[in-house]
Amino acid sequence: MTRAFSIATVLLLVAVLCMGAYLYYLRGNERERAQNIPDTRPISAPVSGPASRVTFYLAYDNPGVVRAQEATVAVPADPAQRGREILHALLGEYVKRPSPHEMPSAADIKDVYLVDSNTAVVDATADFADGHRSGVFVETLTVVSVVKTLTANLPGVTRVKILVDGKERQTLAGHADLEDFYDAATVEQLLQQLQ
Repeated sequence: MTRAFSIATVLLLVAVLCMGAYLYYLRGNERERAQNIPDTRPISAPVSGPASRVTFYLAYDNPGVVRAQEATVAVPADPAQRGREILHALLGEYVKRPSPHEMPSAADIKDVYLVDSNTAVVDATADFADGHRSGVFVETLTVVSVVKTLTANLPGVTRVKILVDGKERQTLAGHADLEDFYDAATVEQLLQQLQ
């Protein structure tokens, strides 16, 4: 080997090591920044009602499953308000950092309407859809999580429609269909396939 070649090799090796150290430093800063993202959802009025045990169906991106998890949430007696508070608490789990299924920090549920004894309409904020990650699988996990959590905690609800800012929308973020109602039995079958 020539001397110039040896010097160039050493300099390249030093440059690679410096870049590796710098990338490690940047990764640590990004992880710290992601954990300190504030919850920018609007503060809702305090809920009057007893704390009740509810079941969340939390989506987990990494293994690609939706799992049931018990939680205690203060919920009002009115079924529509009850559904809103439960979904609000569910999305609260997704806006935390780190999260098993990350959503934008301003994603929230505006309201839940019970059209009749078996049909619920969920009105989500624009950030819920506009800031959602695009992809068939992550969008499906979100829809299954929301629909299954609502139907599990509101007995009798078998059909759920999701609106965004009070309007119909074709898809959540390009893939999951939001134009039709979701049937609880169909979502249950999908949930079983995800397990």
